[in-house]
Amino acid sequence: MRLLLAEDERSLSRALCAILTKNNYTVDAAYDGEEALDYLAVGEYDGIILDIMMPKLDGLSVLKKIRSQGSLVPVLLLTAKSEIDDKVDGLDAGANDYLTKPFAAKELLARLRAMLRVQHQAPENRLTFGNITLDLGTYELSSASGSCKLAGKEFQMFEMLISNPKHLISTEHFMDKIWGYDSDAELSVVWVYISNLRKKLTALNADIRIKATRGSGYSLEMKE
Repeated sequence: MRLLLAEDERSLSRALCAILTKNNYTVDAAYDGEEALDYLAVGEYDGIILDIMMPKLDGLSVLKKIRSQGSLVPVLLLTAKSEIDDKVDGLDAGANDYLTKPFAAKELLARLRAMLRVQHQAPENRLTFGNITLDLGTYELSSASGSCKLAGKEFQMFEMLISNPKHLISTEHFMDKIWGYDSDAELSVVWVYISNLRKKLTALNADIRIKATRGSGYSLEMKE
C-alpha cells in the first residue's frame, strides 16, 4: 500500500518513513501542506498521515481541501496538541483517526491497519482467484500445491492484480502506485517483478496467469 506522509519535522519524518517501509508500505514524504497537495494532485494513495501543524498550509486546511474535492482517501492526523476541541475539529473536517504526539510506533501501525482495513481487506483477509489465494496478513500466496511468501513490492503488485482480476493495469499505474511518481526506478523494474510473480505462480501449479497486453499493461486471467 502506498502512503503519503506529510510531516515538517524532518527527523521524525525520516524515522516514520523507515518504520513504514520496513512494514511493507511505500511512502512519499512531504514537509509542508502545499507540498502535500502537490503530491496528492499527481499521485494515488491508499492513505495519508497528516501532521496538523505544518508551514505554508496546515494539515486541517489540506484535509478540508481534499475532502471538498471529493477525495475519500483515509487520513490519520498527527499533532502535538491534545485538547478535545482539536480532535473534534480534525474529525469534523473528515479525518478517519487522530494520534497525539508522542506516540509509539506500534500504535501508529495498529491505527493504520485499522484505518486501511475497511477499504482494502476482504473477509478473513484473503483474496482468491482461480486456485490461488493471497493472504493479506501474512503476504502468503498459496494453492493446494503449497505456498510462498511474497516480498513487499511483489505483494503490492499481486494485490493490485488479484483485487481486479481480468482488469488491465498499465506499467505506469504500477510505477505510480508502488514506486511513486518521482521514483528514479526504470519502467523495466515492473517486468522484473512480473517475471518473479509468474515463476511463483508456476511453482504453485496455478490455473491463472499474468497476461501481458502489448503497449497496454498486465491482467490476471484464467488459463485457457
